[in-house]
Amino acid sequence: MASLVGHGAMGLLAARYGANARAWSWEALGMVALSMVPDADVVAFTLGIPYSAPFGHRGATHSFMFAAVAGVAAALAVRSPRLIPWCVAVVATHPLLDALTDGGLGVALLWPFDLTRFFAPWRPIPVSPIGAGFLSWRGLRVTLAELVLFSPAYALALFPFKRT
Repeated sequence: MASLVGHGAMGLLAARYGANARAWSWEALGMVALSMVPDADVVAFTLGIPYSAPFGHRGATHSFMFAAVAGVAAALAVRSPRLIPWCVAVVATHPLLDALTDGGLGVALLWPFDLTRFFAPWRPIPVSPIGAGFLSWRGLRVTLAELVLFSPAYALALFPFKRT
């Protein structure tokens, strides 16, 4: 998976341009959290669900169907239907970024219609270690690589500008 650094950048961009929120606000924090929702499927490991199963890691929760349902639910939960497209887009960026990583079994983008797991033809993002492995030298290297890769997104999300 891409780590919090990569997924968080997408949440901050959506907050800034979709929710018209300040970079450091509850809306921005909510969008960053929403960008991480698909990785709730890591609980499958503790439940004994195999990685390759439809409900395993990068399975159902990494699909466009899940992005649509979770995004609509999130926007309606905060009583802001105008944010539906932005919330759906934020959740959908998660599996798309994961498809750009160099490890794992791929992403079930078309679940429940197709169980095939996909990778992008170009995979520049190093796969992040899961769990406590993230707090290792490899995890640090992935974080630093993502800081470089996503620095333009952070610059756009955090750079002060005035709306007209």
